This record gives sequence, C-alpha cells and structure tokens, in this order.
Amino acid sequence: MTVKKWIIVGLLFFFWTGLADAKPAASRRAKVAKKPRAAEVKSDKEPYKAYIVMETGTGKILEGENVHQKRPPASITKLMVACIVMEKIAKGNVKLTDMVTTSKEASKIGGSQVYLKEGEAFPLEDMMKAMMVASANDAAYAIAEFIAGSEEEFVAMMNEKAKALNLVDTEFHSVHGLPPSKGEKEDITSCSDLAILARELLKYPKLLDWTAIKTDSFRDGKFTLTNTNKLLVKFPGTDGLKTGYYREAGFNIVATAKRNDLRFVVVVMGSPTGKIRDNVAAEKLKKAFAQYKMLNIVKKGELVDKDIMLTDGKYRKMKGVTDRDFSYPIPADKKANVKKEIILPEKVKGEIREGQKLGEMVIKLDNDTIGKVDIISPVFVPKANLFTRLIRRLGLNI
Repeated sequence: MTVKKWIIVGLLFFFWTGLADAKPAASRRAKVAKKPRAAEVKSDKEPYKAYIVMETGTGKILEGENVHQKRPPASITKLMVACIVMEKIAKGNVKLTDMVTTSKEASKIGGSQVYLKEGEAFPLEDMMKAMMVASANDAAYAIAEFIAGSEEEFVAMMNEKAKALNLVDTEFHSVHGLPPSKGEKEDITSCSDLAILARELLKYPKLLDWTAIKTDSFRDGKFTLTNTNKLLVKFPGTDGLKTGYYREAGFNIVATAKRNDLRFVVVVMGSPTGKIRDNVAAEKLKKAFAQYKMLNIVKKGELVDKDIMLTDGKYRKMKGVTDRDFSYPIPADKKANVKKEIILPEKVKGEIREGQKLGEMVIKLDNDTIGKVDIISPVFVPKANLFTRLIRRLGLNI
C-alpha cells in the first residue's frame, strides 16, 4: 500500500472514532440535563395525617392539624384499657398484686404478645407492664377479662369512659387495637381525643413507671420486654406513653415528655414509617420546649391591694388574698402581655368567714382570658355590735 493510501485510511479511522465517541457523550449530557436537582426532589409520602401538641398542666393546645380526623389508633387503644385499670386501682376495686389468669381466648390472640398459655397466671402489675411496654395483646385481653369478665363487657366500659371524658371522636370495638376481622368494626379516635386521654392518664404516676421502661423481663427473665417507643432514647425527658401500627392505620404515637415544670403531649397519627413518626413527634416536642416557658403568674395567699368596705364587720375594711397558685405556659416573647384584672365588690354585708370568696382575679393574655383565681378572705371578721352598726348606718365614722 502506498504512503498516500495509508494517509487516507488513517484519516478515515480518526473521523469514524470521533463520531462514535460523540454519540455517547451527547447521550450522557442529555441524561444529566434531565436529572432533577436535589431541591426539586419531593417525596410523595406525607409525614403524617394528623397531629396535635398539648401542654398538660392546663390542657392548652399549642398547635395541630386535622385534630378531629377520625383514624384507627391501633395499639394505642391500650391506653384506654390502662385508664380503666388505673381508675379501678385508685378506687381500691383491684390491686396490682391480684393474680390474672389467662383464658383460652386470651392465649390465642395474635400480634404483639408475651405468649401467655391457657391457665397461666401473673400479678396484675406484670400483665400491665407487658401491655404497656411490649404492647402485648394477650395481656390486654387477659386484663379485660379479669376486670369485666369478658372482652365485650370491658369494651362497653371503655366507651362509657370515653363519653365521660367527652372524647367526641372515639369508638372502641376491641381491647388491643388489632385490625378488625371480616364483619368487625375498627377502633376509631382522633388526635384531640388521645391528647385528652393522655392528660387523664398522667394523673397516675405509676403508669409512667411502666411506660418509661426501655427493656425489662417477663416470666422470670425468660422473655424480654422491649419498649416500642424509641423516643425514650431519642428525646431526653420522654417517659411515655404508647405507639401503635397496622397497615391501614399507619404509624401512630402518643408521646409525652417533661422538662423542669413543663410537660407536653404530642400525638401523631398516620405516618408512613416509624422513623418519620418519631422524627415528627421529636420535632414538635423540641419546638414546644424551645418556645414556651411556664410563667408563675399568681401565688397562693398573694395580697390583693384593693380595699373592700365591710358594712357590718368589726373592722371597717379588709384586703383579700388569692386562694391558689396559677401558672400558665407562655411564649417567651409574650410575658409582658399578661395582665391581671381584679373584680371585687365595693362593700360586703354581714360577717366574713375565713376563706369566703370575695371576688376573683381574671388573668388575660392579649385580652383573652387564660384563667381565673378566687379572691378570698384571709381571716374571720365577726359582725360589729348592734350599736356600732346603727351608728354606721347613720353615716357616722365609727
């Protein structure tokens, strides 16, 4: 082959390979151009269907979304079981040392369980711990039978208690919260109702002893109880209360945490994953603790600097005092907006009993009433004698 032919072949080779390389490069550029930027990538999963944040001392709702949306609570249903049991204990109807025997029906309950066997018996406290820590469905069923004789009777008690607490969105059909079988109805409640129920449960400190447990044992150490509430580890100050999940319900939680003199309850329902649910709850708790402070607005026995004339009293006038403490969660930038309005009569007739209500102090934040405190007499003031009262009526200064 001549030199001229070699040159022509070489040029054709380089031209061809250049075209071959150009096509993939163009293709790669096209793919890069179509790839969305990180900021444009959006998840199609909502972080929750509903949530609420409550300060438990006053019941004040700080924020929420779809708070009355009716949703299945799943295992959070067991909070109402706990409420009835704690009330029975407080009244002396049952004791934590009472033995709870497992029925055949209880032993066959599926889902989360401690694998109770028919005829097996444990103290009520152990059963409650199994239910509240490990969400044991078999323990919940056995407890219900122990208290009411049957699941049906106990469910009736649950709904009766729901009405007493004015849980307007709630209807129970089970004691464990498992998804209903064909022909059965599912348990229904809302974030608002669960926050109210949580506040009721906080009256019983013993319950928090159980819900704060991270791990424990059951059946003489043969079975490990592991708490499903991961906020006990993730968020400092968390000591309850309960999680719940099945597919249709999504991931739910009723979480409570306390720091110093502030306690909040956060309810999150319908999250797509447990991690998202926990992150939302932790975020809401963190925000609440950062934004709010408990302001001690009134102290018990605080002197109200306004005289009340005593028409018939041994003394001509007196000053009242407040009958109780009053604190309220206030946003840090709103403290200066708190005002006290004193409502007292100019005169009071007859003798004055110690502790008698004379009027009231109305506490307002941004012109909205946030509380009222009675103003009472700090002492007993008997009537003046007849002669003194007669002279006063004649307008003489005695």
